[in-house]
Amino acid sequence: MLNFELYNPTKLVFGKGQIEKLSELVPKNAKILLAYGGGSIFKNGIHQQVTDNLKGFEIVEFGGIEPNPHFETLMKAVTIIKEQNIDFILAVGGGSVIDGVKFISAAVHFDGNPIDILQKRILITENAMPFGTILTLPATGSEMNSGYVVTIEATQEKLASGGSALFPKFSVCDPTVIQSLPKRQLQNGVVDAFTHVMEQYLTYPHDAYLQDRISEGILQTLIEVGPKVVENPNDYALASNFMWCCTMALNGLIQKGVPSDWATHMIGHELTALYHIDHARTLAIIGPNLYRVLFETKKAKLAQYGKRIFNLNGTEEEIAQESINKTVAFFHQMGMDTKLSQYTNDYTKTADFIVNRFEERGWKGLGENQQVTLEKVKAIVEMSY
Repeated sequence: MLNFELYNPTKLVFGKGQIEKLSELVPKNAKILLAYGGGSIFKNGIHQQVTDNLKGFEIVEFGGIEPNPHFETLMKAVTIIKEQNIDFILAVGGGSVIDGVKFISAAVHFDGNPIDILQKRILITENAMPFGTILTLPATGSEMNSGYVVTIEATQEKLASGGSALFPKFSVCDPTVIQSLPKRQLQNGVVDAFTHVMEQYLTYPHDAYLQDRISEGILQTLIEVGPKVVENPNDYALASNFMWCCTMALNGLIQKGVPSDWATHMIGHELTALYHIDHARTLAIIGPNLYRVLFETKKAKLAQYGKRIFNLNGTEEEIAQESINKTVAFFHQMGMDTKLSQYTNDYTKTADFIVNRFEERGWKGLGENQQVTLEKVKAIVEMSY
């Protein structure tokens, strides 16, 4: 097992009706920026619940944070915070809203040009503005980690950063919120969480036995509840297990002491930036083909995955190959298209564009062993057409 440090100060408040605790969670006398996305929280009643439970607090609202939040939009919130002397942010939304608020938190007191936080991947370890979250869409795990992804619209770049100062102070996770979500968003959430686990699990064999078993437990649970929760979001047992899987997939626990990959995400982010494809759907496009191109280095772990998750039999080679097929079949069951050509006709130069962009950034060796070279990136993307 690799050496590690585990730090996660987020207070997670999970279950039905937990929004009622909001006034106890927000610091007394705080002036709050209430940040949200496109307005669905008005339709599903969450906005009303939030404001009812924050009576007595001064609230300034900031809506319109996009899916794959834009740097340009988030900087407008930074300006409002400075002008109105706001001292706490409450993110009400899914991963995009929470990610956006993390960047806002980082940028408010940043000494320099905030775009550098993204382009230079500056980790924020102090002097961030405190914030809490109310999760409305399980998927990214952003409610219990310190990382985020933001899009710079002007340059069509989707960039990740984070830092230990960017954990939410608290996150309220009520599984009943999924009842009003569109089927597509639920499908995305399942596949997003599934791929988060795969990025930390599907590398090479190591001796972190417990982390493997926890990861496999999350994967098995998502396979079990994923198709059902999409059809029955009112089922609390399904909803609560789905939401908890999404949080556990990326709250840092299963990543400790193990190698991790993340190349699927880095390539997938480019497809979202270029074609506005849903994040989870880019992962379903790229992931299986990355496993195929990196087959020899991932074969042993693919075989373990195939045996433990899908109960496959055969030679190591056969099990490893079939485990990829089973993964694609699960993605299809979750409503994912797994070819780029199913989303756009303008894909013939995509591989070259992504390779050039990675080369400009100096990203010449991705993955757990830095073996995802630019040549392999090109092969993965072209296989994904």
